[in-house]
Amino acid sequence: MKEQIIIYTDGGSRGNPGPSALGVAMGAPINKGYSKYLGKKTNNEAEYEAVIFALGKLKALLGTKKCKDLKVIFKMDSDLAVQQISGRWKIEGKTIIPLFIKIHNLRINFGELEFEHVRREQNKEADALVNQELDKHSHEGGLFNL
Repeated sequence: MKEQIIIYTDGGSRGNPGPSALGVAMGAPINKGYSKYLGKKTNNEAEYEAVIFALGKLKALLGTKKCKDLKVIFKMDSDLAVQQISGRWKIEGKTIIPLFIKIHNLRINFGELEFEHVRREQNKEADALVNQELDKHSHEGGLFNL
């Protein structure tokens, strides 16, 4: 049986498009959370960016050889992103297609990738990371206040 890791990802923007960020909560053996401010993006773009970030970070932390033997299970609260990335729904939008291609190209570094839709309540850690990152940047340029 392949070793597996569960990764919760979330992307969000305040406004659509608007200031956005990603959140990634990696389970064992990493057990760490990451966030990154993305600038002005849509919610869907931020969801894709979270997966791209997670795959890149995982490869950097574990190395190519270990990643090849790994099953990565993504848990995301965006059903749209899950269905599109899994190839079940058509991707529309000129900004999403290049992000999908990045994920597709990163897939070759991993044994198996699975994308699962979860309810927002099951994705609290990644969601909190997104909001913390957005809160940190909320003062920049007076673009938005909470």
